[in-house]
Amino acid sequence: MTDVGILVDNRFLDHKIDVPVKECPERLRNLYPLLKQRPCYEQIKVFSATPLDEDEIAAVHSRIYLDQVREHAVKENPFSYDKDTYLTADTPYVAQLVAGGCRRLADAIMDQEVRRGFALVRPPGHHAEIGRGMGFCIYNNIALTAKHLLERHGLNRILILDYDVHHGNGTQDIFYQTSQVLTLSIHERDLFPFTGQARETGDDAGVGHNINVPIPSHFGDKEYSYILGNLVQDVIENYLPQIILVSAGFDAHKDDTISHTEISTQGFAFFIQALRAFAESCCDGRLMLILEGGYNINALADSVLATMDALTAPQNKPPGFIYAPRAQKVMETELPSDLRRRWNLGF
Repeated sequence: MTDVGILVDNRFLDHKIDVPVKECPERLRNLYPLLKQRPCYEQIKVFSATPLDEDEIAAVHSRIYLDQVREHAVKENPFSYDKDTYLTADTPYVAQLVAGGCRRLADAIMDQEVRRGFALVRPPGHHAEIGRGMGFCIYNNIALTAKHLLERHGLNRILILDYDVHHGNGTQDIFYQTSQVLTLSIHERDLFPFTGQARETGDDAGVGHNINVPIPSHFGDKEYSYILGNLVQDVIENYLPQIILVSAGFDAHKDDTISHTEISTQGFAFFIQALRAFAESCCDGRLMLILEGGYNINALADSVLATMDALTAPQNKPPGFIYAPRAQKVMETELPSDLRRRWNLGF
């Protein structure tokens, strides 16, 4: 069995318009050749995409929304549906390809073709709600993947960790009423889409299974390390997920002007070192990342390459976590007491 798989496909570049936008094909066009030059590339199994059909997309998204995507994709104004989220004639097929490719990589992990993987895709997905796309996102790739794992592979405890700098409102919307998927989003507060309050902890069967950690600006490697070691690790140890899915956004990078957080390139690699250790402890190493944001082209490439190095490197022991008083204070004051009790959070 190959340890690491990646999903790459040049057809993901076909979602594009002829005006400057942050979510552009260059995000992947510049990255793919650099990845092939990496020494770790020889250790990786490469997957391409087969599209999902509309019936499969409808497992997560409403039929009305699918009709809207098709309707607006052929209009002259690519922003007729949403002021940030452009649609073109190629968009529906590309979005179906991305979702299908993510499913293929998830199947490979569950069928033990690979132990862990990274879907290097666009457009991103974590803002897409059941009946609405927004924030550059068309279909919710990670939600479609999780739904498939529940139905096809019979899983009933999936953790979705979202460390994109923006709240994963779409993923929260889709799984807010279930305990079969625990969503945990670490995001900058008062940033688009202006959701993700700590008090939003789930509803009905999902009570306690939606965790939001809204952080102030200027948090960096030290603060994120503390959150990983003192919240994410405790939640994983108590929930015991059967797979860890990650909405891997790199727009919290210190050089990305879309946010005010200060994670370094090596900080993202540290995330993966920690998550690999967590996955080994609870779910036989099953770990899958899906690319979300990251809009400084150079910082995105550097961070993804560092992530790939961390995914393929030998793993000897879990990394050490750093004490960060600011992060401790945020979690003590923001997270509801009943949520802290449910997951035995010790801060």
